[in-house]
Amino acid sequence: MGRSPLSQLRRYDAGTIARYYRYRPWRAIWRALRVTGFFVGFILGLKWDEWQGQEERNKYRRASQLRQILTDLGPTFIKVGQALSTRPDLVRQDFLDELVKLQDQLPPFSNELALHIIETQLDNTIGDIFSEISPDPVAAASLGQVYRARLYSGEEVAVKVQRPNLHPILTLDLYLMRWAASWLSPWLPLNLGHDLTLIVDEFGTKLFEEIDYINEGRNAEKFADNFRSDPTVKVPSIVWRYTTHTVLVLEWINGFKLTDTDRIKQAGLDTDALIRIGVTSGLRQLLEHGFFHADPHPGNLFAVAPPPSTNGNHPVTAQMAYIDFGMMDQLEESGKETLVDAVVHLINKDYVELAKDFVKLGFLTSDVDIYPIVPALESVLGNIMGESVRDFNFKTITDQFSKLMYDYPFRIPAKFALIIRSLVTQEGLALTLNPNFRIVEVAYPYIARRLLTGESAQLRRRLIEVLFKDGKFQWQRLENLIAIAQSDAGFDLLPTAQLGLQYILSGEGQFLRQQLLLALTEDDRLHTEEVRRLWDLIKDDLKPDRLLSAAVGAIAEFSAARTAAIIPSVAALTDPSANGRMKKF
Repeated sequence: MGRSPLSQLRRYDAGTIARYYRYRPWRAIWRALRVTGFFVGFILGLKWDEWQGQEERNKYRRASQLRQILTDLGPTFIKVGQALSTRPDLVRQDFLDELVKLQDQLPPFSNELALHIIETQLDNTIGDIFSEISPDPVAAASLGQVYRARLYSGEEVAVKVQRPNLHPILTLDLYLMRWAASWLSPWLPLNLGHDLTLIVDEFGTKLFEEIDYINEGRNAEKFADNFRSDPTVKVPSIVWRYTTHTVLVLEWINGFKLTDTDRIKQAGLDTDALIRIGVTSGLRQLLEHGFFHADPHPGNLFAVAPPPSTNGNHPVTAQMAYIDFGMMDQLEESGKETLVDAVVHLINKDYVELAKDFVKLGFLTSDVDIYPIVPALESVLGNIMGESVRDFNFKTITDQFSKLMYDYPFRIPAKFALIIRSLVTQEGLALTLNPNFRIVEVAYPYIARRLLTGESAQLRRRLIEVLFKDGKFQWQRLENLIAIAQSDAGFDLLPTAQLGLQYILSGEGQFLRQQLLLALTEDDRLHTEEVRRLWDLIKDDLKPDRLLSAAVGAIAEFSAARTAAIIPSVAALTDPSANGRMKKF
């Protein structure tokens, strides 16, 4: 590439790449012939096995052959293989077992070249930078390799070095992939082919972000800031004075891959705690921060022994360390809110509104008639909130939606392809740690806790949507939410009750005050039985002394004038002459 325009590209630009290769067709033709030759040979091998009745006998050899082809074709195809390795809904198990090896079992490039890159980029000798460095890389991935080293300050670090000449390889492959996508799109069903070039563009954008180690360092610091108050999530610190676009030096993480269950158990780490950390941190990334790790494969997640507890409160039994922040994505505020809406509508079994959420999220186009789709959504999702809730998993839903996509105009927006991949991967890792794991056992308590605590006006509005249906208070839903939230050992009902009381006493809570008083006397009777059931559910968490303290604390937030302003509305609702509902109780 030399000093070609592409060597200076810091961001993916399909137009610039296309213009460059349009005037160098021999490069594209030669690469296309090589790629086609590899895959034609592979497909012919599969067909030969089929004709000879040797599919079962040769399946592991063919899986290994596919992994080797992707490795030989270089970083772009290795990244494609890594993506497929987390999709058991698309790839059969024998191929999955081989593709998983692409995550961190790749051949390294020469040490001499790697060390030369480090010295050139940091403008210093290895001996002047590090007091010691591993003689060989400790890990090799598609875009770079990692050495273990120690600074003269004594700090142990990981040194990540990018593979040389990545730009000519990546840009040529992306150019060919985009050309193939534009050619294939008209031949595919609308819902599958509509966004094919956009998916390639999204892939290209993420690849370019991933090969910029300055960008990765900034992502790591942003991610760490989001989880600064969560002692269960560990993020390595960046050594900026030794970091460039192609060399990254960061804190060394002493931990175990999440797939190494034997060593995790031998270290005495709580596997169930690791599952809770993984699922909850994943949900927080999507629903709270909107900034999520889009490549959570086993090589990027580690179980870590936690530091000793300093305050003695809720000791941490395990930590999860995230590394490799090259592939991240941002979910806008509207997307986060619509995702929460979708959860609420799923809880309420409101499939019409859920279909509208799919339109807002881009799974359906705005001109689609959603009403024929509603029964299909109900058939796929109807049991999630029913008796079989504990059998819910993302793979099942992915399988069901794969079928729906052929019958209805669903499509997967490029951003949500990354989100789905992330969720399915994390669920697969959780199942590795505990084969009996059910994601709802962690996800539902998190959702219930967020709705009950209502940290924002939007969440409080959604809680009201859950608790009221057709103007009637849903006692059973409140009981279910509390019971689900209580299944999370870290959930304390008292602060939630305090927040709830503060909200009810606030001006924003006027509607809810009125509705709760009406709910207590709904259908011309006092709902003492429902109140008794609710009290039985929460009484162990609300000891009288703690409850009194919380109530005083909540009321103390308000002035006497604001409290007095509430009294007329309460009096009006409890005055028999003003409310005919009260006359029969």
